[in-house]
Amino acid sequence: MHDTRIQPGSAGPRQWIGLAVLALPTLLLAMDVTVLYLALPQLTADLRPTGVEQLWIADIYGFMIAGFLITMGTVGDRIGRRKLLMLGATAFGAASVLAAFATSPLLLIAARAVLGIAGATLMPSTLALISNMFRDARQRGLAIGVWATCMSAGIAVGPIVGGVMLESFWWGSVFLLGVPVMVLLLVTAPVLLPEYRDSAAGSVDLLSVALSLGAILPVIYGIKKFAETGLSAGSVAAIVVGGGLGWIFVRRQRELADPLLDLRMFGSRSFCAALLILLLSLGLVGGIYLFITQYLQLVHGLSALAAGLWLLPSAFALIVASVLTPVIARKVEPGYLVGAALAVTTVGYLVLAFTSALPTLVAGFILVYIGTSPLMVLGTDLVIGTAPPEKAGSAAAMSEASMEFGVAAGVAILGVIGTTVYRTDVARTGPAGIPDAATDSLAGAHAAVLPGQLGDALLVSAREAFTHGLNTVALSCAAVAALLTIAAVGLLRHVRTDDDISEPALPRSGE
Repeated sequence: MHDTRIQPGSAGPRQWIGLAVLALPTLLLAMDVTVLYLALPQLTADLRPTGVEQLWIADIYGFMIAGFLITMGTVGDRIGRRKLLMLGATAFGAASVLAAFATSPLLLIAARAVLGIAGATLMPSTLALISNMFRDARQRGLAIGVWATCMSAGIAVGPIVGGVMLESFWWGSVFLLGVPVMVLLLVTAPVLLPEYRDSAAGSVDLLSVALSLGAILPVIYGIKKFAETGLSAGSVAAIVVGGGLGWIFVRRQRELADPLLDLRMFGSRSFCAALLILLLSLGLVGGIYLFITQYLQLVHGLSALAAGLWLLPSAFALIVASVLTPVIARKVEPGYLVGAALAVTTVGYLVLAFTSALPTLVAGFILVYIGTSPLMVLGTDLVIGTAPPEKAGSAAAMSEASMEFGVAAGVAILGVIGTTVYRTDVARTGPAGIPDAATDSLAGAHAAVLPGQLGDALLVSAREAFTHGLNTVALSCAAVAALLTIAAVGLLRHVRTDDDISEPALPRSGE
């Protein structure tokens, strides 16, 4: 296979139609995150998984995506990004059918694991191919804006589509959404998408693959355990083990002529700053989103579908902002645009910190989403555009991995903050003699069976405590977002809108 490189210049109709093909798996992967949570009650009643099995059904998909992103990004650079995309699409379609018709919890867990590994091939491949197809900086920014818009649209319509399907079909139907998308991708990709690989790259170092998995998976697991149970020996041990293996992984990459992850990419200030902003800003959004969805359902008593409808305005704002960001970026330098976006999110978090009214809360979340969109679009563009073409797959994987880690860490850390406030308030204001489960979470308070006025008093106290926890989490987010605003302007002020930010190819060892 020849090393087919897309030369700088304007993209034509084929590239833009190819972008539409790449948008399909992006839309699907974003939807796939949300629809499972709606299907959990039905599949739990049908398959009767244990508590541990239910957790693995929910978590294994994210674990596998996070664990294999870096590996698959580098594999795509070596074997061909279109080839990896098509292999991943085939696996994703087959695993979707397996998950839809799973007859046992273990079979569903296995199918979800394969879906996660396949998802890890799709995510960096789509972004890397976009960087190859759109070498002009402005067109690449617009293309990544379309990619981010599809991700936003998937988040927006996922709960709605899932809710409608679950009202008419069985729980497995939500997994079958991926099958026609993957079939269409497999049919059109060879015609519309270019192949690209780094023909000078060496073979994949399997020990590095094992070390990357050994570093990422324990850290993600430890973060999730920290979110669920608080600080414990198990969560700390997992993070320490993952950190130690990560240190060994980094040492090995420095010694290899063809590393799994080229650490020289981190020599670019734009690359590092963009990764940091993506990591922290997505962490804030992930943490606050968890509280807002629970607030809508447990404080205001909305169904999952009704809660999704209340979240549609913010999702629509995210979509619109994703479309407008590349246009605005032509006039405003990235550092100042990212700083302005973070300032908007800061205002949104402040609104959430000082309100308990549903309309005002939705308005604050709209501001958060409006500010988040430029961060996703420009942050991703800076990461992809800064890397040389032969490293685009690795750079795309790093971009996706930073967002995965950010969301996981945000849910964990902000979850602990909100839960601590909740427990403190309930212990102080709640009625005496309530069960321990009611003091642990608002869901536990709803599940508690208490007579008459005692039950009513518990729910009033629990809802007020949860609202206080949400406000505290939002105030913490506002503080971090304000600091990020200052950092973004300082770190990215040297980047110019009218420049192609791609840097020359990195020299190989020995050159």
